Order: sequence, then C-alpha cells, then structure tokens
Amino acid sequence: MRTLTYSINVTLDGCIDHRGGRPDVEIHQLATEALAQADGLLFGRVIYELMEQSSRPPASDAFPDWMQPFALAIHEIPKYVASTTLEGVNWNAELLGGDLREAVRELKSRPGGPLRLGGSTSATAVVGWGLVDEYESTVYPWVAGHGPYLLAGLPHP
Repeated sequence: MRTLTYSINVTLDGCIDHRGGRPDVEIHQLATEALAQADGLLFGRVIYELMEQSSRPPASDAFPDWMQPFALAIHEIPKYVASTTLEGVNWNAELLGGDLREAVRELKSRPGGPLRLGGSTSATAVVGWGLVDEYESTVYPWVAGHGPYLLAGLPHP
C-alpha cells in the first residue's frame, strides 16, 4: 500500500494560508526534493487552484530562476483533486468524485510510490479519517494573524 504524507507549510501561530507570503529559495528547494520522491499529489480544490495559478512553468521571466525546478516538478507530477464544485481539471490532474474517504483509500491501494497531501479542508478530513501515514511541516518564522489554521475543525477523539 502506498504511503500518504501530509505536507504543510505553517506559520508560528498555526496559519496555513499560502496567500500570506511567497516561499523563498530554500522552501522551493525542499519542496522540489520532496516532489522528486513522490508519485502523486492529493489536493482539495482551493490548494489545487492556488498551485495551478502560481506554479505553472512561466512562459516568460516572470519568476526567478530558482523557482523553475519547482514549477517543472509540480507541473509534471500527477495530481488528484478532491472537489464537489469543479466540473473538470487539467494540469495533469484527475478529479476525484464521490466519497472522498473511499477515493483516498483506493488511491493508496493503487500500485506506485508515495503520495503527498496538501491543503486545508480536504486534508483535515483525510487526517480525521486516519488515512495519513506521515506528517511533514515546514514552519515559517512569522505570525500571520489570520487563518485557516492547521487542522482546524478536526474532531476530537
């Protein structure tokens, strides 16, 4: 069975809103290395749309050179998108329909390498169902002061 790692960037106050600042060169290098070890990414709609808009290989010199390896790596890796509102996806992605819990179980049972989970709402649900095998966080050394917050809404045992 494939492993599923929840990988998240979090601020000192527990915020996981990626719109609060752009990761620097070291964060991009770490993420690129992690993508090289993964066989697919599991996203909810919000993080899928955010990453699709900000990480496609640019057609111009809009981004610094150090962002290019990450943009290429995330562009090429298969993505699985959990959404009840999207009618379709592109960007090397597959839309997961129906019951998310069963879809994640099915993804984990497919042949292949490790999967990585990102995002907030869908990721919290997957964590709550006990389907995450490993956790990985990168802590940004600042306070965001606003949410969403890491694992907010997770049911207590």
